[in-house]
Amino acid sequence: MEQLTLPAASHAEGKITLPGSKSISNRTLLLAALATGTTEIRDLLASDDTARMLESLEKLGVKLENFAENAWRVTGCNGDFPNKQADLFLGNAGTAFRPLTAALAFSNGNYVLSGVPRMHERPIGDLVNALLQAGAQIEYLENAGFPPLKISPVTLDLSQPLQIRGDVSSQFLTALLMALPLTKQQATIEVVGELISKPYIEITLNLMAKFGVNVVREGSQRFTIAANSQYISPKEIFVEGDASSASYFLAAGAIAGNVSVEGIGKHSIQGDVRFAEALALMGCDISYGKNHITARKPAKLKALDLDCNHIPDAAMTLAILALFAEGTTVLRNIASWRVKETDRIAAMATELRKIGAIIEEGADYIKVTPPAQLTPNAVIDTYDDHRMAMCFSLISLGNVPITINDPKCVNKTFPDYFKSFAEIVKHA
Repeated sequence: MEQLTLPAASHAEGKITLPGSKSISNRTLLLAALATGTTEIRDLLASDDTARMLESLEKLGVKLENFAENAWRVTGCNGDFPNKQADLFLGNAGTAFRPLTAALAFSNGNYVLSGVPRMHERPIGDLVNALLQAGAQIEYLENAGFPPLKISPVTLDLSQPLQIRGDVSSQFLTALLMALPLTKQQATIEVVGELISKPYIEITLNLMAKFGVNVVREGSQRFTIAANSQYISPKEIFVEGDASSASYFLAAGAIAGNVSVEGIGKHSIQGDVRFAEALALMGCDISYGKNHITARKPAKLKALDLDCNHIPDAAMTLAILALFAEGTTVLRNIASWRVKETDRIAAMATELRKIGAIIEEGADYIKVTPPAQLTPNAVIDTYDDHRMAMCFSLISLGNVPITINDPKCVNKTFPDYFKSFAEIVKHA
């Protein structure tokens, strides 16, 4: 297995230009493909997850042109994919797999969707159940409730509200919202239970509106899409920098110096921009610009007890910051961690113990008590999870060397992460 050893470091300083948001990139690609007209998408994230979406759209007959660096011209198909038969491999890209499942369920074709073994362990039953209520024809090819899937032409029935659980993954609701305009019928979605990761739904609704479809909503429980809704190209769209990726560099500033991230500002449409608020609660000095955020190290970092429903991905970075804070940090309402690229609560607990931390984990929370001294030369397993690798790089800023196993797993969202990290790190 490939390994990367990061030397001990004591200071972090500089500016980082963020790669495009994964969540915005894959949503925008699909909406552009389904729209009428041609859309130029700029600052698109170049990563494994977006590559899987681009490959799939091409297989479905969508015309794509890479006309400049991180810029793609997408000729929309007016809600009707030209190719009615395709086998799609989507790796471990939930932001591609879930929305494409819903869009293809309403596309009157024959499709098979598969991924890597971990994707076949990530639940999709709640989304499929909602699609079946609408008359979709979907079969599980291996285990019920999980990919791979076989999709056949639909017999639509939207006379009753579609019910979908909200407490497993917000991607299920996102997928349904994005796909229902293809039916041309009025459709209502009712969310059963608490909706987790609400900011990701705000991203979805924001982008749908940019493509001409406005959803009528009653809070986070009921959403209605008008009959004859149609996606229309906005001609040009810019992808914001990735707020989840920003968390590692802002954390570096909070731990060891003064770091700015460029590509997002206070009014970002991404929920993970609120990670900066969590840093402020820990005592960090945070400042905002229109398109940048800066974090500076305080005299001391304070532990916090936080409901993390609004920042599920960036909350992982708080588990690392807890090692540098006074007291015990508690991160709550993070059950969604269990069904991500790996079981992130279990993985985080296992690897934090290697650093010397005292950990308590529950079904939907983790408590982190820092050790008197960080354990040097720990070897961190990353579980084919990009966020595990990026999070644990920050340990080196505690003046201890650390080894990251399988560092290239960061290719999923941020292929140049370790190069960017090295640019801000000043070694002891």
